[in-house]
Amino acid sequence: MTLLDTHTDLLHDLGNGTGPEWLDAWLIKHLDDVVGWRREVHAVPELSGHEVATTALVASKLLEAGLEPRTLPSGTGLVCDIGYGDRCIALRADLDALPLTERTGLPFSSGVDGVMHACGHDAHTAMLLGAGLALAQAPMLPGRVRLIFQPAEEVQPGGAIEVITDGGLEGVERVFALHCDPRLEVGKVGTRVGPITSACDILELRLTSPGGHTSRPHLTADLVHALGMVITELPALLSRRVDPRSGTIMAWGVVHAGDAPNAIPQLGVLRGTARTGDHATWMEFEPLIRSLVTALLAPTGVGYVLEHRRGVPPVVNDELSAALMRDAAIAAVGVAGATSTEQSSGGEDFAWYLEEVPGAMSRLGVWSGEGPMRDLHQPTFDLDERALPIGIRVLVHAALGGLA
Repeated sequence: MTLLDTHTDLLHDLGNGTGPEWLDAWLIKHLDDVVGWRREVHAVPELSGHEVATTALVASKLLEAGLEPRTLPSGTGLVCDIGYGDRCIALRADLDALPLTERTGLPFSSGVDGVMHACGHDAHTAMLLGAGLALAQAPMLPGRVRLIFQPAEEVQPGGAIEVITDGGLEGVERVFALHCDPRLEVGKVGTRVGPITSACDILELRLTSPGGHTSRPHLTADLVHALGMVITELPALLSRRVDPRSGTIMAWGVVHAGDAPNAIPQLGVLRGTARTGDHATWMEFEPLIRSLVTALLAPTGVGYVLEHRRGVPPVVNDELSAALMRDAAIAAVGVAGATSTEQSSGGEDFAWYLEEVPGAMSRLGVWSGEGPMRDLHQPTFDLDERALPIGIRVLVHAALGGLA
């Protein structure tokens, strides 16, 4: 029994959209392949910048179809054009996995210790490969479709910058992408005009003090007390200095200072993230945060060094591209399946593409509708493979709509 036999509702119960006939024919013939590619990538996950086997798998399938993929200079990730003409629409997927130990118990679970696909990039890769190979079989395309298989999305500032630097967006009018969403049920595709993700910067604050005895804090600079002030007051002050509608949030992930309960330490470290859904607010982050830290620590006598590492801007879907994605969702799953989606506080380096050309990202429902919603970046994350042909349909229709 094939995978298609065991998932007959993949194209029927959830496939409420419309053709084209050549796309449905391709899906019926190659659905086993698509699911197999996803499982193969899932079983051998690769961390950011090391996606050698994943890149080779994608390249081999494109070459078999008579296409001409071009590997990026780093040796991981590739781009590949389909069709001819001056006009070009890009579709993007990411290849990398996360440094997590998988706990799903799947028969195709990760075979690499401490690495797993916990964000759906295995599905993104398989869907874009499927969309590309289906488009390569189209009777006629009204232009070119560029496939971008991007490395290193999970690290900052992200592999999108390498793609752009290497000319991956040259001649591109618009760029589209899908991201798995375990909060949406399979058969739903979420679209949104405006920001759909947030900017994300990383902060590291290193504090210094002469140190001393905890019985005499007045004779030194109380570093731990200063740490506590920054931990609580910096997020609070930041929230009062930016527009509350901007979706700005700051949270700490690492705090360390000292080892002895009766000694004021000389060194302390804070690490965390600052996020916002507003591009203008993101541009003001570094000087604003630096001024607030200076004001907070000035009375304490504690020295500090603040390293503010700029991350990615927010993904901001332009109105026309978002409308094209909604049309693609309707074509893929019907009006009932096309829905709206919330803005996420997560970061996504797809944003770098949208700094160069218009485009849009949409959310692909991957929850089965039963049992718990396994969230992204969890060692138990899995997705319902019935979403794969839906994602292919959306990508294909987005490309065709962009070229229309």
